[in-house]
Amino acid sequence: MEGISDIKIIGVDEKRPPRIQKEPYIDLCFRLSHKAPVDWCHDFSDHQSKVAYPASIDTNECLYIETWVRSQDEIVPHLQSLKKAVADCNARYIAKIEASARDRDGELDALTKETGLQGQLNRIIADLDFSD
Repeated sequence: MEGISDIKIIGVDEKRPPRIQKEPYIDLCFRLSHKAPVDWCHDFSDHQSKVAYPASIDTNECLYIETWVRSQDEIVPHLQSLKKAVADCNARYIAKIEASARDRDGELDALTKETGLQGQLNRIIADLDFSD
C-alpha cells in the first residue's frame, strides 16, 4: 500500500501536455505517484499560493499539480521547487498525523488516571484486546 511519504511527482499529465499560451506563459500539469488525501492537497495548495508561480491541486482528483511558468527556461527549476514542496508537504502531513496520535494517547492516559468507577471503567476499556 502506498503511503504519504511515497507521494512524489512522476511525470506530466498525458491528457494536458504543456502548452505555450499567448500572454506568454506555459501551462504545466504534473502527475503525482498516487492520489493524495484531500487535507494534504489543501495544505499543498495553501503553501504554493504564496510563491512566484502558484501551483494547486484539484481536491476532486487529488492527483495533478497545475501550475505555469513564463518561459521554457523556468520549467526545470520550477519542477525542482515543486518536488521539494511535495516532500515538505509529506513531512508536514506526517507530523500532523503523529501529533494527533500523541494527543489521542494523552487523552487516553488522562482517562485511565481518573478515580472511582469511571476510572475503573476507563482502564478496562483501554486494556481491551481486539486482536484475533
